[in-house]
Amino acid sequence: MSETQSNSRQVILDRLKGCVVDAPELPTIDPARVVQFDDRLQQFQETLASVGGEAHLVDSPGEIHEKLQTIEVFQTARRIASTVPDAVTATVDLATIDDPHALSTLDWTIVRGEFGVAENGAIWIDGKTLPHRVMIFIAQYLAIVISRSDLLNNMHEAYARIGTPSPGFGVFVSGPSKTADIEQSLVLGAHGCRKLQVFLLP
Repeated sequence: MSETQSNSRQVILDRLKGCVVDAPELPTIDPARVVQFDDRLQQFQETLASVGGEAHLVDSPGEIHEKLQTIEVFQTARRIASTVPDAVTATVDLATIDDPHALSTLDWTIVRGEFGVAENGAIWIDGKTLPHRVMIFIAQYLAIVISRSDLLNNMHEAYARIGTPSPGFGVFVSGPSKTADIEQSLVLGAHGCRKLQVFLLP
């Protein structure tokens, strides 16, 4: 970039910074007008199933491992990343991983979620709980552990709970990855985990 181009670019950026745009205020949300559920747990389970995930009610972390052992692809898994050691013991030591590319052959990832949303079956995962953010996208199979007491009705409640986001990473996960671009046919596990298992503790 020449000096003239650089100066012109800076002039444009300075003008943009000096522009004040009057924007309308965000509307006030009336809680009485947004979706509420009599049974958030049942709604969450049904919604999650509709997007390809599976929910399991468990009473203890130890039960999570027992449930996973009934799944054939977990029985044969060799590379497991887990941030929930009281439920599943990892076979991959995440503390020794410097390059996230080394996780490209993960069979399973087991992580904690902060809360779930009954409206759409989504689960909020705080990036601060992940040694490597790619671990929830690159594994063949994903399991998320949350508490039944942390189920919200809708996304309005979800964003209210998150509050002002701090710098970093966070993501809503709902069901396995999917695409319908090819021949208008829905394909699950197209560019991420093939299956999502959600374990709901008390």
